[in-house]
Amino acid sequence: MATAPVSVLGLATAVPDHVLEQSAVADFAQRIYAKAFARYPKLAEVFVNAGIERRYSVRPIDWFDQPLGWRERTQAYLDGAGALFARSAEKALKQAGIAAKDVDVIVNVSSTGIATPSLEARVGGALGLRASAARVPVFGLGCAGGVSGLSIGARLARAAPGEVVLFVAVELCTLAFRGDRCSKADVISSALFGDGAAAAVLRVEREPAPLTVRAAAEHTWPGTLDIMGWSVDPAGFGVVLSRSLPRFVEQRLAVPVKRFIKNAKLTAPHLICHPGGAKVLDAVETALELQKGTLRDEREVLRGHGNMSAPTVLFVLERARRRGLRGEAVMSALGPGFTASFLALKAAHG
Repeated sequence: MATAPVSVLGLATAVPDHVLEQSAVADFAQRIYAKAFARYPKLAEVFVNAGIERRYSVRPIDWFDQPLGWRERTQAYLDGAGALFARSAEKALKQAGIAAKDVDVIVNVSSTGIATPSLEARVGGALGLRASAARVPVFGLGCAGGVSGLSIGARLARAAPGEVVLFVAVELCTLAFRGDRCSKADVISSALFGDGAAAAVLRVEREPAPLTVRAAAEHTWPGTLDIMGWSVDPAGFGVVLSRSLPRFVEQRLAVPVKRFIKNAKLTAPHLICHPGGAKVLDAVETALELQKGTLRDEREVLRGHGNMSAPTVLFVLERARRRGLRGEAVMSALGPGFTASFLALKAAHG
């Protein structure tokens, strides 16, 4: 477990232009999923209990009210993800005071669409990235991608002191909306997921920046592939989301969290968690013996943006910094595998 600090020189987030008010999505879903609601009337409660007021989407809500296949979803992904990649990266680079041409490595995490060439290659020229920059596209991390991806970026920065690493996580979860299916998982995902991106600029500095990345670790539980992920069929990705997830978190999360805190030699660190949903946040607080409501920044991000998968935890970090985050912190996210990703941070006065 490496502990040499890597400075976070810039951290920025971005969302698309279309706003999805939760009340409008609930009305839309009840029409599209009429058969599911007829079988399971209590499903309507998920839109109220999700703890979400609004989300953002690369497409307006009426775009989803048509037959959609891989062609339509992929074009929406290429257009929307490319724009969000560029927007978040530009903001992070400007904050860092670093030109795009000075980026040495680009780490791009995304699991909600397929792009070959990958996103950083598609937008690199317009963004001003130089032709010799190394590209590291990463697929399949899901909701854990914000923490795991930042960890990958930090490891690469640590391996080549002085080199600039640009990390970008961009997810368009709304494109997995499936009006042709009527499963409970589809209804729940329509109440939870939104689109967004986050970027960070990393470099080993002689004088560390006010925010640094320290130790990292992951824990994958065997026999848990069915908890979270994608199924694939001719119409697109289909969400796999087990109803056992909150209970699993309650029972199994504490051990790897405590082990990471001990191994990283942290003392009462601030927790920055991926807000997968209101029930998952409740389960995290129960597992870690926190007072209910402790994860305030997480709930505020969830309320205003929904679950954007990988970038969401970076929205939480950004909010925590605005509120004066100081001292040691642990970022945590859960994703397909089923895997918990952890990252130790240290925030100082800037």
